[in-house]
Amino acid sequence: MTAQTTTSTVTDQFAEEWRAWHAAHEAHLADPHGFLAITGLHWLDEEPRRFAGAPGLWWTGAEGVIVVLGDGEELLVDGEPVRGEHRFGVLPERSGVTPLWGDAAIEVAKRGGHDIIRPRHPDHPLRTSFRGTPAFAPDPRWSVTGRYVPFDEPRPTTVGAAVEGLQHVYDAPGRIEFELAGRPLALTAFNGKEPGDLLVLFTDATSGVTTYAANRALFLQAPAADGTVTLDFNRAHNLPCAYTEFATCPLPPAENRLPVAVEAGEKIPYERG
Repeated sequence: MTAQTTTSTVTDQFAEEWRAWHAAHEAHLADPHGFLAITGLHWLDEEPRRFAGAPGLWWTGAEGVIVVLGDGEELLVDGEPVRGEHRFGVLPERSGVTPLWGDAAIEVAKRGGHDIIRPRHPDHPLRTSFRGTPAFAPDPRWSVTGRYVPFDEPRPTTVGAAVEGLQHVYDAPGRIEFELAGRPLALTAFNGKEPGDLLVLFTDATSGVTTYAANRALFLQAPAADGTVTLDFNRAHNLPCAYTEFATCPLPPAENRLPVAVEAGEKIPYERG
C-alpha cells in the first residue's frame, strides 16, 4: 500500500465518521419533540395565563411553576397522568421537565433566572419542512490538537443570549490553547455534557457570511492526562437559535471571537436563508 493510498483511506474514514456524526446530530434536532417542533416561548410570572399550544393556566412564584388544567385536560408527567392542579416546584437554572400532552410536549424550564414554557408540536412546519443543514466538506486539516490549561478556580462567566435582555452565567474551568491557520489562539471552555468533557462557543471570520452570525458550538472529549485535547472544527455545529426564534441559546464570551476564518462545520441553515 502506497503512502498516497494510505492517506486516501484515512481521509475516507474521517469523512465517513463525520457523516455518521452529522446524521445523528440532525436526527436529534429533528426529533418529534426537538427544537424544530417548538411553537412558542412563553415567560411565566405570577399572573395565571393560558398560552397557545398548551393546556391549562400557568404561573410561577416563590413555590415554583404551577399549572391548573381544565376539565378534560391531562398531562403525562414522568409517565403519570396529571389532572387539575400540578406543582412542578422550583426548577434549577438550565434544567427542566417535559410533560406530554397528546402527541405534543410542553417543556417547563428555567433559563436566565426566568421560568418558561415551550410547547413542542411534531407537526410544526419548521420541523416537517426541515431538509438538513448545509456544511463544509469534512477535512482532517481542521482537526487540531490543543492544550487545556485549567484555571486555579472555575471562573463564573456571564454571557449574553439569543433573546435580548437575557444573560447566562457559566462556570469556565479553563481555556484551550491551540494553533489554527498558523496563528496561536485560545478559547475559554465551559463544562460539557459528561464529567470532564468541555464545550466551547465561538464566532470567527465566517460568522454572518457563510456561518450563523451569533455562535457555533463545539463539544470536546475530556483532555488527556497531559492536557492535550482535540478540537475537530468539522464538528462545529449550530445551536437551536440558528433555526428558531424560540431558543435562549448563550452567546460566546468576548474572548472567543476568533480572528480567522474557520471554514469547517455547519453553515447558515436554509431556514435563515
